[in-house]
Amino acid sequence: MTDTSIPRADQPLDDDEPTTTAPVDGEPEETETATAPSKGAGEGDLFRQSEIAADYVEGLLDILDYDGDIDELVSGGRPVVEVVGGRLQNLVGQRGATLEALQELARLAVFRQTGSPSRLLLDVGGYRANRRKELAAVARNAVEKVKEHGEAVRLEAMSAFERKCVHDVVNAIDGVESESEGVEPNRRIVVRPAG
Repeated sequence: MTDTSIPRADQPLDDDEPTTTAPVDGEPEETETATAPSKGAGEGDLFRQSEIAADYVEGLLDILDYDGDIDELVSGGRPVVEVVGGRLQNLVGQRGATLEALQELARLAVFRQTGSPSRLLLDVGGYRANRRKELAAVARNAVEKVKEHGEAVRLEAMSAFERKCVHDVVNAIDGVESESEGVEPNRRIVVRPAG
């Protein structure tokens, strides 16, 4: 088994495990879990969740005296809040840890007002889309090694968001498969020949 490290860039977090469709840029990377909205949640309900979260994030930006434009939308059947502007790197934090914490706080704000869990995605400065591209390269590199050597490649520990991004890329390529192993925070992906 080959050990491969991913680039040391900031990373966002989210739930993992592969799904059948690749995420749309700006779409959260988690699977249907206990945080999934109720089956009856329509686009209007999802947009309302993004509005609540955007109000919460705007309040935080005011307290921190940060400037940023906030977009509220629904993408891939999920509420999304995107914050863009200068001087926002502190909201992402090292490997996306601060961004993940802010996302959980925004989800809690939605829950407090609606009484329903939310699969809200928060992105700051396009961080998640950029990280998704980096992880696609990591996944393709691991697939090349597996195909060249015929041995499993074990990637370094990743967040749930990162694992989901890698699973999506690997699952779209014939002849290889991926699975997560281990326990948080040391959960990682193993890419191996399809069997």
